[in-house]
Parts: sequence; C-alpha cells; structure tokens
Amino acid sequence: MITVFVYDCRVDTENEIDRDMPPRREPPRDNGYRDEYTDAAAYVHVFSSTMWPAAAPGLVAALAEVGDGTLVELGAGSGLATAEILAAVPALPMVVAEPSAALRAVLLARLHDLPGGDRVTVHPVSAQRLALPDRIAAVVGMHMIGHLRPDDRRALFAGLSQRLAPGAPVVISTFPPAEAVATGPIEPMRVARGEATYEVTARAEPSGPDSVRWTSDYTTRIGDEVLETTRAEYEWWVHSPERIADELASAGLSARVEGDLVVARPPS
Repeated sequence: MITVFVYDCRVDTENEIDRDMPPRREPPRDNGYRDEYTDAAAYVHVFSSTMWPAAAPGLVAALAEVGDGTLVELGAGSGLATAEILAAVPALPMVVAEPSAALRAVLLARLHDLPGGDRVTVHPVSAQRLALPDRIAAVVGMHMIGHLRPDDRRALFAGLSQRLAPGAPVVISTFPPAEAVATGPIEPMRVARGEATYEVTARAEPSGPDSVRWTSDYTTRIGDEVLETTRAEYEWWVHSPERIADELASAGLSARVEGDLVVARPPS
C-alpha cells in the first residue's frame, strides 16, 4: 500500500505569505557568474599541486607578520594556499571566497582533514561579492586576480584598504600575459598518478583590448590508451605585477613587487 501525504500549501493572498509556513530562505547567488572550472575541476588540483612548491615560500614569507582580525582568501580553488595560510597563522578565523561549485567540492573535502580547517568559513561567491569582515588580518589572492575585471579589482582593493588592520598584508599573485596578445601553446605538462598519466596544454588568444581567452586541453591516458579528453576555457583580464601594485597604491596601500607576487600593507 502506498500512502500519499498531501500538504496544504495554499498562500494567503492578502499578505502574500502562508502564515503556517516558515519563510523560504533563498541561497546566496553570484549573479552573472559562470563556472568556467566545471570541466577542469578533476585536473586543477593535480597540476596546481605540482607547481605549488615554487609559489608557497613567497606567500609564507609575506604572512610572517599579519594584523589582528579575520584572514581573507580570495578564489581559494582547491585549497593549496588555504593550507599554507592556516599553517602560517595558526590562531585566527578565516573566510574564503570560491565561486566554483566544482572547486569548492575539492576545497571542502580537503578542509575536513586540514589542521585548522574548522576555522575556515567558505562563501560560494566570487571575490568582488564577498562580504568583507570589519577588521582584516591578511588578504591572499593566489592565481585568481585575472578573473576580475579591472573596475572590479579596483573596487575590491578600495574595500579591502578600508578594513585592513595595522600591518595586515595583501598578497596577490600575478600571471601572464601582461598584454592582450596570443600566448602558447604552452609545452605540455604531465603528471603520473598510479598507472595513469594526466596531461595539459594551454594557449591564449586575445578576446578584447584588456583580456585573453585561455583554452586548456586535458588528457587522461594509461600507456597509449586515451581514457578521457576535455577542454576548458577561461576569460582572463590581463595585468602585470606593476599594474596591480599601482592599483593597490591608488587604494592607499604601500605596495612592492616580489617576482610574480605583489605584497601591500597599510602605510605605517
């Protein structure tokens, strides 16, 4: 026998709500965001983790001195920088913005096992839509700044500048090209895991006066057998370390370039 439960969900048209039902709470929405990482999510952590050892020391050095308040990470991806931040600053709470549902799944799974992972609140929004804490101890944005339009970048930097605690660093990594020019194809990168080999190659073509369109082709193979191929495309707003430093300085911060990193702090 099948029992059917029928709920009376009739609406009180006079007051436009059903008094017997709790108000529906809509999830936060990042209007206009298109998840460009859906097709690449299975590969992002594999390749990023092989490149991370070269990027980590500069970030850790920049976090040797932080302010008080809340740590902020913009575009956390799969959580490689998140782990470094938690280890470098062991006591403070942290908020993270990551708009990609596919990458958030990896991030949240990793946070479960990371020391200090319970200090992290993950927001499903892009960097420019994150509700910033009133007092910020440090800001980190690794390998993400090109996803922001120049006007969104400048607005974000202005908002951060108003909330930084004394001594709080803003650490932003940059990535070429610095101008909207064709780039690549980049030499294929390969990573072996078990019997499988994962491969990626990428190229960029101008998509506007200040942007390029990156195309990344991913392949999974065992020996000569190709198990999977997938393509991901990303819009990237071009910038240089010097340009990011100038924009941070225009927001009232003291900025310096350290290779592909830009580190800025409030004036002392």
